[in-house]
Amino acid sequence: MSHAINLPEVVAEVTEVFNRYEQAIVTNDIPTLNELFWDSPHTIRYGLGEQAYGHAAIAGVRAARDPRDLMRKLTRIVIATYGRDFATASCEYRRVSSGKFGRQMQTWLRTADGWRVVAAHVTLFDADLPSTG
Repeated sequence: MSHAINLPEVVAEVTEVFNRYEQAIVTNDIPTLNELFWDSPHTIRYGLGEQAYGHAAIAGVRAARDPRDLMRKLTRIVIATYGRDFATASCEYRRVSSGKFGRQMQTWLRTADGWRVVAAHVTLFDADLPSTG
């Protein structure tokens, strides 16, 4: 079976929700961050200092996180869609205050409630990594 990769209208949808999520990150908009994660025990988020399994655990991490140094500048974004209901969003960023370099990957799924993150991984480094490709 063949799946359409990067259908323009689906890329536009995922880009829009990704940008909404990014705005919520830098403004510490916890209700929106929680809304955009799939409300399921199957949702996973590997963060900077935690491994959260399930929506409830992820929401708990959000409620307890330090709101300092959240502003960041995205330096590279790669969004790929696979069919109409599945996508990945990857980005590199630099935190404005500390200058630290980070990466973030999200797996998005179209649900009855709209696009939701079903898995995410965030990494933060003290130094830059070499880029390839």
